[in-house]
Amino acid sequence: MNMPDPQAFASAWMESNPLAAMMQDTGAHIKPEAMEQLKNDYLKDFGVLWQDFMSGKTPAISDRRFSSAAWQGNPMSAFNAAAYLLNAKFLNAMVETVEANAQQKQKIRFAVQQIIDAMSPANFLATNPEAQQKMIETKGESLSKGLANMLADMNKGHISLSDESAFEVGRNLATTEGTVVYENPLFQLIQYKPQTESVNQTPLLMVPPCINKFYILDLQPENSLVRYAVEQGNTVFLVSWSNPDKSLANTTWDDYVDKGVIQAIRVTQEITGEDKLNMFGFCVGGTIVSTALAVLAARGEQAANSLTLLTTFLDFSDTGVLDVFVDEAQVAIREQQLKAGGLMPGRDLATTFSSLRPNDLVWNYVQSNYLKGNDPAAFDLLYWNSDSTNLPGPMFCWYLRNTYLENKLKTGKLVVAGETVDLSKIDAPAFIYGSREDHIVPWPSAFGSLNILTGKTRFVLGASGHIAGVINSPVKNKRSYWINDGKAKTADAWFDGAAEKPGSWWPEWAGFLNDHGGKKVKPKAKPGNTRYKPIEAAPGRYVKVKAD
Repeated sequence: MNMPDPQAFASAWMESNPLAAMMQDTGAHIKPEAMEQLKNDYLKDFGVLWQDFMSGKTPAISDRRFSSAAWQGNPMSAFNAAAYLLNAKFLNAMVETVEANAQQKQKIRFAVQQIIDAMSPANFLATNPEAQQKMIETKGESLSKGLANMLADMNKGHISLSDESAFEVGRNLATTEGTVVYENPLFQLIQYKPQTESVNQTPLLMVPPCINKFYILDLQPENSLVRYAVEQGNTVFLVSWSNPDKSLANTTWDDYVDKGVIQAIRVTQEITGEDKLNMFGFCVGGTIVSTALAVLAARGEQAANSLTLLTTFLDFSDTGVLDVFVDEAQVAIREQQLKAGGLMPGRDLATTFSSLRPNDLVWNYVQSNYLKGNDPAAFDLLYWNSDSTNLPGPMFCWYLRNTYLENKLKTGKLVVAGETVDLSKIDAPAFIYGSREDHIVPWPSAFGSLNILTGKTRFVLGASGHIAGVINSPVKNKRSYWINDGKAKTADAWFDGAAEKPGSWWPEWAGFLNDHGGKKVKPKAKPGNTRYKPIEAAPGRYVKVKAD
């Protein structure tokens, strides 16, 4: 048997790798001397790997994808994994030596990582020894079940991340007791039943992101931020956005601000009799809330007694990895498709966000569900992650151009709902939260809101990512958070002086709300009032509508 020449193989791979074509498309290039050094390093490392393989030595592999005995105990599988990791290492090294502008380099880095993740030998039955072993042990049943799982997901239009039969909104998700007291085509307003003998006089109005469904804030009782806020003695109102269909295909950003948040403020004011509210916004919900408060400020009204922003962009200077999806050409294409009317499908948004963490949200489930024939476990957060929402085209296009692409929101010159938006005119203390490992809203960008808002501000940094960092109940006593009440102009300076605290940051927020909640009063006995009568029990109809 003639064994392949490892040096010839390595040289051929280096010269035909997927980065070459990508650089041709973008006009980027690598200096010849840098390429030569990379090639020499690769040949050296590949040669060592090959010699170890020929001598029967199993390579040391720390990557958790290849940590099982099935990988480590099979010399060929271990070599395949080690060779893959070596190739990945040098592809990433090549990206870092590419001469291109920052945005081009970010796009190349992202695209290369997508290829690297997709080409893992763990993703293919022919090169995954764990899947092969299970197929033998089950006499082919795992393969049959995996094919059935794949066909079922093809019919659903998404990869199953959770046992979707285990959950139902209103039965074991979004179960905090409340009543829908108002609705228009854009949203329902839920008023939650108080659970304490006295409540803060100032009500809390929560605005979740319209990109997702609100019950991320009200999953199950032990990890519900809504229930926690109620239990802390707040009268809580919450916006439940509709899942747009063709009837809302012409809805604009102005509509979300004026007919959405500002209308929710009006109804909450009338029901409670309070002119000022503790306002809350999560992710894009925080961007919409801040815009609405600035619009009201331009009209001579200060509606916020306090403002809470969780993982929210006000300054879009650094949008992290999402920047790869936003440039003039891509935004212009979306505008051509949707600006005059139409829907941005929820499945497209879900695919975009999954691509930011493909090993966790795509390939892990391809391996488990399809190659090994496993059923996904019941996980409320991942069930929510798959329950996507559409967006109106005009609203989506406005949002892309004016925030992500042109970063106009912080300029004080943008016109929304007929008013010039100046976020510095919002006269309210603010609680700003960021998640340290957030890949959607990098925490320094969340911190940047402190340089835009002029009221007394406080920043808290939580561990973990965009969702898991936020949904971190004290009941679980997990993770940690950082606080620093000193003055700091930059995120780095703030972190250098911050103290890490164990557990959940929620009690810090509860204290902030209590400080701005006014006096303690007896809760109202019934939801709504004579004008806004109860419509239906929470969580309402809107949140149950599935995206087409």
